Amino acid sequence: MALKLTYHGETTVPVEIEGLTPDWACDKSVAEIERFETFHGNRKIPLAEMFRVTGDASDKRLEFEGNLSGVHWIGAHMASGQIHIQGSAGRHVGSEMTGGEIRVHGDCRGWTGAEMHGGFIHVHGNAGHLLGAAYRGSVRGMTGGTILVDGNAGNEIGLTMRRGLIAVGGNAGDVVGFNMIAGTILVFGDSGIRHGAGMRRGTIGLLGPNRPPLLPTFKFDATDRPPIMSLLLREVRTKGLMFDESLLTADFDFYRGDLVSVGRGEIIFRHDESTATVIQRQHVPESVQA
Repeated sequence: MALKLTYHGETTVPVEIEGLTPDWACDKSVAEIERFETFHGNRKIPLAEMFRVTGDASDKRLEFEGNLSGVHWIGAHMASGQIHIQGSAGRHVGSEMTGGEIRVHGDCRGWTGAEMHGGFIHVHGNAGHLLGAAYRGSVRGMTGGTILVDGNAGNEIGLTMRRGLIAVGGNAGDVVGFNMIAGTILVFGDSGIRHGAGMRRGTIGLLGPNRPPLLPTFKFDATDRPPIMSLLLREVRTKGLMFDESLLTADFDFYRGDLVSVGRGEIIFRHDESTATVIQRQHVPESVQA
């Protein structure tokens, strides 16, 4: 039997429940959980002031219901168990988590999975900015685990990412993989500009129908259909993210960069014959082109 937390707060002031995880709650009574210390703005209050708590947390499953868009830090720091959010959620869902599973049946705001170390997050709606990103001033962002977003996501996905997988089924904003150290980011819709700026290693797949502009510090490498791409795409599908099935047998254009950094990262586009003609001409000496 899961622990059910129904939000009944009526406030525009942020509510923060950092530390309320399946690991913490699993050996607590309902009365103890109701006394869990939360923040309403800068005021400390018991959880029961904002949530109706029922059920049993012994199986490490928490179910949140209600309009949670102003409730932040749900599942932050969790190490095991499951969290299901029926509706939208606020900022920092699953940030710094090391294990377990979070499913959001709605939208999330910014910093979802920020500095995540392990575990699994599936957002069945849209996500905000800085998905799987490093906090300002941190030397690395996400270092493990998987984040799936069925809808769209904002800017700076995977900022300073070190390991793990982020896959976005819809569109993305600007600077995907900024300062990326390693790991994998896949975007199946359209995206903005300046992707991979400063990236050292890692893979960014921009697989939507409209190829975004690429920074001049990336160099065309090859057109190929490597088995690893098919394996990676099948893994994403197995984890629950749907995409255009024709990608499983498609050719891809690989670019290396960012050459202002280590330059061992790669940005991958779905192969386009018209673009390939331009690329081939760019690599032919000017004397031959004339």
